[in-house]
Amino acid sequence: MEVYLPSLPMMKILSYLDAYSLLQVAQVNKNWNELASSDVLWRHGLTRNGQGKSAICMVTSVNRISTWDIHEGAMTWVSPVQPSYIMQMTTLPEMHIAVTVDMQSTIKLWDCHNREVLATKALSFSCQLLQAEFTKDGPIVLVGDVCGNLYIFRIPDLYLISKVNVFPYSIDELYCSPQKKWVFLMGKRLHDLIKVFYMSSLLRPSEFSAPVSTVLEVPLIRKVFWTPRREDRITLISTVSPQNNTKFDTFDMKLEGIGNKVTIQEYLTASFSLAEREGKPDYFGVSDKDVIVCSTGSSLLLFDINGLRLQTFQYCPEEIWKLWVDPVHVIVTCNDGSLDVYAWEERSLLLRKCYRLLNRRYQPPSAFIIETLCDDVSIILVMTNSPNPCCLIAYTLNVCS
Repeated sequence: MEVYLPSLPMMKILSYLDAYSLLQVAQVNKNWNELASSDVLWRHGLTRNGQGKSAICMVTSVNRISTWDIHEGAMTWVSPVQPSYIMQMTTLPEMHIAVTVDMQSTIKLWDCHNREVLATKALSFSCQLLQAEFTKDGPIVLVGDVCGNLYIFRIPDLYLISKVNVFPYSIDELYCSPQKKWVFLMGKRLHDLIKVFYMSSLLRPSEFSAPVSTVLEVPLIRKVFWTPRREDRITLISTVSPQNNTKFDTFDMKLEGIGNKVTIQEYLTASFSLAEREGKPDYFGVSDKDVIVCSTGSSLLLFDINGLRLQTFQYCPEEIWKLWVDPVHVIVTCNDGSLDVYAWEERSLLLRKCYRLLNRRYQPPSAFIIETLCDDVSIILVMTNSPNPCCLIAYTLNVCS
């Protein structure tokens, strides 16, 4: 007999599993697959350390990387000072792995328990983007360079699995689908160049005569979101001239076989544009319920993928500066550093407001909110007040009842 548990307690249970166990859970049935593939569980940068606490990895001002126990406010690991400036960092929290690339285009892979680097790899051209992912074929690092090449390296030895020239210019943005079936790549030099690759054709090049990809014809892209728990659905947010209105296009990606050849076909599932009276949104998110969340300076707006307005939350005199959207929560960061935490209703497309977290720390006029991060345990607000160092404000996340 199949046992059903509501998604919130099920997510709480799954949050205690490591990456390998989540992959096994995903094979049980469709419902468990969707839950185990949640972006909240497969999180990056901010993650539980296995003891009900959150940890964060960062690059310090003295050119080394460190990890911190957020709840204790204590450093748990630090790398040696690096001889070359660290340009980018990505993490694989499930394995306590960090990957960096420096000004000399050298990639380094770190075990965040040991001071010595695990592996290094030198690139021929400058790195434009760096991203670590946990796939069903194992953990990998995806690297895009200024010449439009995409490299995929194996973790932990940085063995080169494949290299593909995607664009004639640099790869500027990369988004993997929730279960890492698809890779969306975009180059913005001169005009938008967009390709979606079938991940298996990149991870197993011996099984394919060439990488399997398709081109999406959507100009002036502003944001891209794979739908959480919906492996094949992607929403592209673009600007439409001459009024500069915001347009939302939702596609479903499908593999199709023609003879012995595998191709990708994209299907436009839904499309709509915001009327001028709706304002021009600054921040966006997409839920697994096919709900698009966006914010203007003074409003939080919810639409279905066909453009039906579902909810509006007004913000005045505060302004919305940041927006976090995941399958469980929506977090609004206001200009004064306060946070409004919303939760998705269990059986509807709507949000309910849970609580407000007031910023009790003095915030000078020059302060700037860099990022808001969330996992199933903590909310982290990253702020800077140049020339002073960045500060982290941490909150314990309470379950919304």
